[in-house]
This record gives sequence, structure tokens and C-alpha cells, in this order.
Amino acid sequence: MSEIQVRNLSSGRDYAVRSDETILDAILRQGAAVPYSCRNGTCAACKSSLVSGKVTYDPYDKSAMTDEELESGAILLCRAHPLENLEIRAEEISTLSNINIQKLPCRVQALNLLAHDVMELKLQLPSEIEFNYIPGQYIDMMMRDDRRRGFSIANPPNGETLTLHVRHVPNGRFTTHIFQSMKSRDILRFEGPLGTFFLRRDSGRPNILIAGGTGFAPLNAMIEDAMRNGVSRPIHLFWGVRAHRDLYKHETALAWADQHPSTFKFTAVLSEPLEEDNWEGETGWVHESVLRHYPDLAQFDVYASGPPPMIDVIRETFPNYGLDANHLYYDSFEFSTDTLYPVVSEN
Repeated sequence: MSEIQVRNLSSGRDYAVRSDETILDAILRQGAAVPYSCRNGTCAACKSSLVSGKVTYDPYDKSAMTDEELESGAILLCRAHPLENLEIRAEEISTLSNINIQKLPCRVQALNLLAHDVMELKLQLPSEIEFNYIPGQYIDMMMRDDRRRGFSIANPPNGETLTLHVRHVPNGRFTTHIFQSMKSRDILRFEGPLGTFFLRRDSGRPNILIAGGTGFAPLNAMIEDAMRNGVSRPIHLFWGVRAHRDLYKHETALAWADQHPSTFKFTAVLSEPLEEDNWEGETGWVHESVLRHYPDLAQFDVYASGPPPMIDVIRETFPNYGLDANHLYYDSFEFSTDTLYPVVSEN
């Protein structure tokens, strides 16, 4: 199989890209990592600079890279295939250099209904294989039709199990299977760990964490790991959902605030509270709640995890409130239908 060379001028490293893979896939296969999340051309996390050479693209969402950005030299590494030797500029993340992406079997250990449309899926890892990941990363569940479903890992590493928070997506084949017919001890296959969403330990800035719906899952892993390891930087978690019943780990978040009052704050935000909720807390959109609390974001690291509209508005508006784009980290959960792209997230 023919290969084309891609040089990353930011690191000086060269990568051989096969004809059947994207530039991002090739970089990950060769043990390096650049910022990325969805891998299907919707979140823009892997957007970098094309210095020289020509590429062709798999379909992608124009909101991730506009025609104007394309003309000015932007490149989406997750959808780009080189037509000739290339030079690019892309940030490389050394923290992930020793994380081995693997394809592994796992066994369903337990299924626990957390809310009317959220299932906790616990997966038993193979005992003979070491699976390392950084809290905040995700896995792709591998289907028999070669499609994949991405789910964030909701627990910090323990060497034995992975916990997922699965929202039932209407007409989503895999999530419907989980809710209606999956059983304990079923065998599944996954690939991971994937993604570059994790707490940057080398930063001294206080952290604002923003979850939308089951975007709480990777933040749960990150917060538990930070508390377990004595991270002292302040964390303020904002969790936006529709109604109180969607706060499926509400008591857990309140307990964190009680146990760590000097370093952890929690704010729940309901966009459509029910009458029976008798809600006296914050309402509206979660990003607006963040800005009410922090009208100047210049000194913060912001981590956002949730649906694309939430991520998009944060990316667009928060820089107007002083946030340095280099201190915004996000994980965009794409709720695409089965017919849109081969890789579909059903978080």
C-alpha cells in the first residue's frame, strides 16, 4: 500500500500516511497525538494549518471549517487525505505519547438506569491486558456493520472496568439495543482510548467545567481523578440539562461540593424546568450561567463537554469575555443519525 509523507513543522516529525487513512489516523497510529475529538468533521478540534501540498476530503460539516478558512490554509486532519507530500502545522500533545490505542473485547458487567433516558453501562476489561487512559478520553464501540459509536469514559482508571453514561437516542440502533435487549455478560468490542479532552495538569489556572446532558460523563472521570490525586486548583462545575430528572448524578455533584468546599463548586442549570420540579436554582442556558458568574474569563481554563450547539456558542462567545482560545478544551458530542457519517457519537 502506497504512503505519502506528512511533515509537522511544529514538531519536526514526519508521518507516513496510507491511502486508506486520514492524516489524523496516521498520526495516532504512529504514537503521537494532536487535538481532536469527534473524528467525523463536525467539532473542529483538529483544525490545523496546511503549509504546502494538496489534500482531498471526506465529507465534513462546513461549521467546522468554512470555505474562507479552507482558502486561507486551514485543514481538518480527521477528514483530510494527502494527494502529495505535505507540510502542516499542528500542536502535538506529549501527554498522550505513551497512551496505546487498542481494539479489545469487553464483557457487560452491569446495566443501571440512571434516569428515564440515561443508562449506566459497566464494562469488564480483559484481565490479561493493560488498558491505560487519561480521564476525559472516550472509546468507540465497534459494531458488526463496521460502524462505531463514541462514548466518553465516566470513571477514572482502575484497571478493571469502564463506566459509560449512555443516553437513549431516538432511532439510535446501538443505544436502543442497550436499553431494550443488552444483557449482563454480553461480549462487546471497542477501540480506545481516544480524544484529547483531559485536565491539563501543567496549568496553574482555576478550572471552569461545563457539561451539557451526558457531557457530564468525562467531567465525572476528570473530577474524581483530580480529587483522588489531591489536585488543589479550584474547580467550578456547571451542568446544564432540561429538567431536574435529567440531573442523573445530582447528589454526587452536591456531595463533591460538601466534601471539598474550598476547591469545588457546583451549579446546576435547568433550561426547561417542570412545574413539579419546584426549581429555585438557575435557569436558562448553561453558558449564560457561566458568564453571569464569571464575566471576565481571562485567567481561567475552560473545559466544555456536550452537544455541538453548546460547544459552538461557547467557542464563539467566550473569547469576547477574555478567554484565550488556547485555554478552551472541549468534547463535542455529535448526535448524528446512522446515515450521516460512519462514525456516530451517541453519548
